[in-house]
Amino acid sequence: MFVTYDTFHKQTDELRQKMAAACQRAGRNPAEVSLLPVTKTHPAAAAEYVARYGLPAVGENRVQEAVDKRAQTTAVLRWELIGHLQSNKARLAAVHFDRIQSVDSEKLIAALNRAATELGKKLPVLLQINAGHDPAKFGAEPEAAPRLLEFALAQPGLQVDGLMTIAPLSDDPAVAHRTFANLRTIRDSLATRFGVPLRELSMGMSGDLEAAIAEGSTQVRVGSALFGPR
Repeated sequence: MFVTYDTFHKQTDELRQKMAAACQRAGRNPAEVSLLPVTKTHPAAAAEYVARYGLPAVGENRVQEAVDKRAQTTAVLRWELIGHLQSNKARLAAVHFDRIQSVDSEKLIAALNRAATELGKKLPVLLQINAGHDPAKFGAEPEAAPRLLEFALAQPGLQVDGLMTIAPLSDDPAVAHRTFANLRTIRDSLATRFGVPLRELSMGMSGDLEAAIAEGSTQVRVGSALFGPR
């Protein structure tokens, strides 16, 4: 059941306190870690809640759902695609999203670059890396990351902001820690090798955001803890 705005506000406050505490334990500045509310499967009012609260962006998993939702809201927000994207929907995504986090193949990179170039825009992207080696997750394998980044950096229509990953589902917290530490190591190696900052590390969701923050996340993606169960 979708929550009221007051409930959303309270739950968002509580989550941000949890994030701040995790930052304190990790010796990090809470300002270094942003919250991306995930509005997938929730009504357009969820985006209105986010804008009213004062957060700058929302995350969506499906292109068409986000297109429909944006048409129903006057909220001034950035919209980020965090779900898997097929290359045949690259143009629609390039039109309607302000950043695409789930870029995991050269074919998709080429399609997004074509679309962005035709639209006359520089499209921010994150490269999705399967840092937990999980066969159930999308994302390029870690060993493919250098080639993928090199290809993406050569595209004039794209701006590579950093990397994204999703940890494997596990009852063992060490699995999430290993996954997130691996992504940070990959990022550090790529940044040095290619001389680019790759500032954004989008990693961590409701169940593992503390591990993500401990390992260097700059953005956590949270939905049901804010808006209620889907």
